[in-house]
Amino acid sequence: MQYSQLGQTDLEVSRICLGTMTWGEQNTQQEAFAQMDYAITQGINFFDAAELYPITPKAETYGQTEIIIGEWFKARGNRQDIILASKVAGPADGWLPHIRDEATRCFDRQNIEAALEASLNRLQTDYLDLYQLHWPGRKTNFFGKLGYKHDPEDQPVPIEETLSVLNDIVKTGKVRHIGLSNETPWGVTRFLHAAEKHDMPKIVSVQNPYSLLNRSYEIGLAEISIREQCGLLAYSPLGFGVLSGKYAGGARPEGARITNWPDYNRYMNDEAVAATEAYVALARQHELDPAQMALAFINRQDFLTSNIIGATNLEQLKSNIDSINIELSEEVISGIEAIHKQHPNPSP
Repeated sequence: MQYSQLGQTDLEVSRICLGTMTWGEQNTQQEAFAQMDYAITQGINFFDAAELYPITPKAETYGQTEIIIGEWFKARGNRQDIILASKVAGPADGWLPHIRDEATRCFDRQNIEAALEASLNRLQTDYLDLYQLHWPGRKTNFFGKLGYKHDPEDQPVPIEETLSVLNDIVKTGKVRHIGLSNETPWGVTRFLHAAEKHDMPKIVSVQNPYSLLNRSYEIGLAEISIREQCGLLAYSPLGFGVLSGKYAGGARPEGARITNWPDYNRYMNDEAVAATEAYVALARQHELDPAQMALAFINRQDFLTSNIIGATNLEQLKSNIDSINIELSEEVISGIEAIHKQHPNPSP
């Protein structure tokens, strides 16, 4: 395993992070335990969760992922060996009515403190190593939205106020470090500026989508990550599994995410399908596993802190973790860039 410094902290996190969002929905507790047990044998010391999980979010399973992780900590007694991240859900325009009060959920003191206490209880721990805002508290372009359309009626909690709350919970010791997720360059720079201006905690990471089908992070955020030491935690590195090639030719494997939830089609538009076919063909031309090639491309980026991989079975997990050992040749990289030029960011 390879390791990266988490921001300017003294934490060294595994370059592969174990994603957890299938636990409690597509995976049972027993299966999740097996994944965590295997991951730590491979040198993974970084787990990423969220109060929202599992996916897809619904009242019946709300918080189950964190509950499963908490039970694993209780059974294994190894909380101190894991760098644990979770996230607080923000305003969501009606699609998360089961999380606190839908009408007043935002990144204010009441919501953040309540969410944190609930997560700590489910996780059976008294601290988080990294606490992240799951998405911006304002209306902007994230979750696949292109372009920014200003809403003059949008009145989000000011970034300085949210950061002040995060500052206070860091002081309590319940959170060691803070990060953002699904953020824009403007949002990241405003949090950095507010931290410097008011001597409050600096964000140490940005968890955004990044894959061969969505390299938009490179445009504005990559330089920020490097210069400000707040590296990318890449999620959806396989585009909901699409880049493995398992949906090729219209296939819908039993139990796969897009099979179960066809509305999750962000990575299945015509341009994305064409790009995926090209990437899969390139991998096979060079006798590479398509998923491992896609992950290895991410692993080599200098703005990356950790690549968040997820799996619904151990074979997938083993293959994904093994991507850390894959060195892509210049010929493969050239092939990837040629495909990217032909099909740039088909799934933003």
